[in-house]
Amino acid sequence: MKSITPLRAALAGAALLIGAWPAAAETLVKIGFASPLSGPQAHYGKDNENAARLAVDELNARKLQVGGQPVRFQLLAEDDQADPRIGTQVAQRFVDSGVKAVLGHFNSGVSIPAARIYAAAGVPQLSVSTNPAYTRQGYRTAFRLVGSDSQVGAALGHFAVQTLKAASIVVIDDRTAYGQGIADEFAKAVQASGGKIARREYTNDKASDFSAILTAVKPLRPQVIFYGGADAQAAPMAKQMKRLGLDARLLGGDMLQTPTFLSLAGDSAGGHFAGIPGGQLNDRPAGKAFRQRYQARFKQDVVRLGPQFYDGMMMVAAAMQQAGSVEPARFMPALTKLSYAGVSTDFSFDAKGDLNKAAVTISEVKNGQWTTRAVMQ
Repeated sequence: MKSITPLRAALAGAALLIGAWPAAAETLVKIGFASPLSGPQAHYGKDNENAARLAVDELNARKLQVGGQPVRFQLLAEDDQADPRIGTQVAQRFVDSGVKAVLGHFNSGVSIPAARIYAAAGVPQLSVSTNPAYTRQGYRTAFRLVGSDSQVGAALGHFAVQTLKAASIVVIDDRTAYGQGIADEFAKAVQASGGKIARREYTNDKASDFSAILTAVKPLRPQVIFYGGADAQAAPMAKQMKRLGLDARLLGGDMLQTPTFLSLAGDSAGGHFAGIPGGQLNDRPAGKAFRQRYQARFKQDVVRLGPQFYDGMMMVAAAMQQAGSVEPARFMPALTKLSYAGVSTDFSFDAKGDLNKAAVTISEVKNGQWTTRAVMQ
C-alpha cells in the first residue's frame, strides 16, 4: 500500500478546500420597467417589455461583472396603464424596491410626473416619452431615448408644407401630453414654413367616432389632417375620412407607424404618413440583427419603440461597467457622458438629457406596408 506523507495529506486537504470554496456571489441589480401592459396601448407596452427582457437575458448570459463583481440583472415590470396616477404609484414602488435604474415610462403624461419621484431618489430614468417638458423640468436623472416632439412634430410640419404642398391643414389631438405636445409642435412648424392651420379640433384617447369633427372640417377641403394620438384612434379616423369622401392625407407621430394601424385601418391605410424619431432598424446592421433575435424569441415583429428600451438597458449596463459600480450616484455621470452605438441609433446626451442628434424618419403606407419616404435631420 502506498503511504501518504503528512505533506501529501495537507496538499490533498487544501485541494479539497479550494474545490469546495464557493464562487463569488452575484450581486442582484434590480431594474424597473413600466409601460401600459393593459388597455388599448398594451401592444406598445408588451413590445417594450419584450425588448427590455431580451436585453436583460442577454446581459445575464454574458456573466457580466461590474467592478470585478459578478452581477445579475432582474427586471421588475409594472403596468402603469398609461395613467399618471397609477404611474406615480409605480414609480414610488420602484424606489422603495431599491431599483438602480428605470426603463420607462412610455406615455409623456406618465413620465413627466414620475420623473420627480425618480429625481428625488437619485434614480436614472430612461424614457421614450417625447413631450419636451419631460427633460425641461431640470432633473439630471431624466434621459430621453428618442427625439422629442419638437423634432418629430417640426419635421412633419415642414414635410406637410414643403413636400406635400398642403394649403389647407387641419390639426386634431387627443388632449394627452403626447398628442397635444406633438400637435403643438407640428402647428408651429407649419406656420414657420409659411403654411396655415385652417382649423384645430380636439378629441380624447378613448374616442372611436370622429364623424362630427370630420364633417365639420370637410368644407375646408383639407389636403392634410394631422392627428396627435395613437393608432387605435387613427385607424378608425382613416376609415371615416374615406367614407366621408375626404381627400386628405392623415399625418401623425410614431404611435401611428405600427402594424396595428395597418390591420385596423385595412384598405383605408394607404397614402397616410407617420414620423418616427430615429432611423429604420433594417438600415443598421445591429438593428437588423436585433429584429431577427426579437422575432425568433417572441414570434412577432417589433411594434415600435422596443429597440429603444433594449438600448436603454444596454446603456445602463455599459455605464455601470465604466464606473465600476451599480450605484446610481456612481454610474450616472458615466451615463451622462456615454457615447453608445445602439440597435436603434447612436446615443449621446446633452445637458438636459436629450439626444445630441436625432434623425426623424417619415414613412408612408404603400401596398399595405410602411415604406420610408424621407429621413430628416
